[in-house]
Parts: sequence; structure tokens; C-alpha cells
Amino acid sequence: MAELRALLAQAGPSGQAELLATPALATGEPDAWQVRPLAEWLVCLETPWYPDALQHLTFDVQPIVALGSGTVGAYEALVRAQLGERRVGAGELLRAAEGHRHLRSFDAQARREAIRQAAPLLPAGQQLFINFAPGVVYNPDVCLQTTFAACREADIDFQCLVFEVTESERFPDLDMLRRILARYRAEGARVALDDLGAGYTSLSYLDELRPDIVKLDRALSQNLTPNDPRVGLLAALIAYAHDLEIQVVAEGVEDLDSLRLLRELGADYAQGYVLGRPAPTLLPIREEAAALWSTKT
Repeated sequence: MAELRALLAQAGPSGQAELLATPALATGEPDAWQVRPLAEWLVCLETPWYPDALQHLTFDVQPIVALGSGTVGAYEALVRAQLGERRVGAGELLRAAEGHRHLRSFDAQARREAIRQAAPLLPAGQQLFINFAPGVVYNPDVCLQTTFAACREADIDFQCLVFEVTESERFPDLDMLRRILARYRAEGARVALDDLGAGYTSLSYLDELRPDIVKLDRALSQNLTPNDPRVGLLAALIAYAHDLEIQVVAEGVEDLDSLRLLRELGADYAQGYVLGRPAPTLLPIREEAAALWSTKT
């Protein structure tokens, strides 16, 4: 309570009246129904920059490399905001959007801007991964129209896009999620599920939804060694996905040994700092990683 009251000094007279009228502070005994609105109010107080950030969205892109050939097959668009000298990352933006009760609009705007800003950077034949949270799509036939319109306005071939479902654990309605993915596929795009093996994207989701691509959780891909107990789990997950005709991306790969092992285990693609960090422009993969294919080791 003391920490919350300390923030009153930042709120001004009207904000003080609003916050002090909240039963959670008036009684000193918050309950579950009061905590969430109060938390949102505090996030709004801490993120006065958010409305301005919406006017300055930008994107970094990170390469996704085919492990069979060592060539870049796709890039992922990662949302940022440029506020003067300060660059705001995706995590801060999402937290602010949730606090301002703006997740649906933020998700739609970020999708549109990724298509307008990042997709035109792609060379022919490469794809762009765009994140989206399925919980903000209440009707795919209505909500996704702005996405399709952005492609038409930017003269972007919809088939170059891969829509990556994030936070699927918050979206238990598989029938609705199946409809969303089917709508994207009907337009020619591909779909991907994120974080397989994290406890969020379960194996049942793969079987039920049959995405085109699944991303392995980064905790499975980092600092691998041949005797690592995760190796057996990775082999089983990759084999299971391939049995369902789903391609596998290993995410968060940060060292050459892990990259070699993932290639040997049969992962189709890899993404991570060892290959290239997110950047505002398209960059080739790092030389030390590219050497794995040039030396055929």
C-alpha cells in the first residue's frame, strides 16, 4: 500500500481523487476484483509515453536460416518504438498496451505497420514472420480485413507472410484459433506456432491445428552439448513435428555448438544471435556461423 500511495504524487489532483476512491486503497484490503483495474491504472501512470509511441512504431528484422543450406529463408519482424533518442522494445510496448486496455488495437496496428515497413525489405523468395496474439481477434472475417488491406496498399504478396501465433496458452478456444489460421491460409499465407516445449504450446495444439511451422522454445535451444538431456527431447519433438509435416524452427540459438547439434537433429531452421541480431535493415548471417556450411562440418 505504501508503494501505491507514493505514486499519488505523480498523478495530480484528478488522478489522486480517482485512485483514492478505489476500494483497494480506501480500505487497505484489495481483493482479486480490484487488483487488476488498479494495476492497469498504475501501468498507465508509468507509461505516459504510450500514445506517442503508437505514432512512431518501427521494426527490427532478424534472420531465420535454413539449416540444410545456410541461406536466409525468412526474417521475423520485431516491433519497436522510437521516442527521440529512446528506443522502446516489444515487451515494454505490450505491457503498456495491456495497461491502457489497447491490446486489440495495438496488435492490429503492429501487424499493419510490419507489412508496410518490413515486408518491402524482403528479397524475392523470402518470407516475413509477423507476430499476433489470437486473443485479440474476436471475428477473423472482420478483424483481419485491415491486415489484408495493408497488403494491398503496400503491394505485398500475401504469400510471403507467416503469421506467428504468440501466447497460445491464453487462447484455449481451439475452434476459434483454427478458424483464424484457416482464414490466413485461405489468403495464401502460412502460419506458425511459437514456444513448443515451453508448456504453452502443447503437442495437442500441433495435432489439432497442424500449423505449417512450429518454433521450439528458446530454453531448449541454448547452450546445448552432445550429452545434454534436452537432446533426446529435441529429437522427439522434431520427429513428431515432421511426422505431422510441420517444419521446425529452433529459436534463441546463441552459440555454434548448439547450431551444429540442432542441424544434426534435423531442425529445418534456426534463429538467434549466433546467426544475426535484430536490426533495422537486412543483414547477412554472421561469418562464423556461415562457415559451418562452407566447411561442410
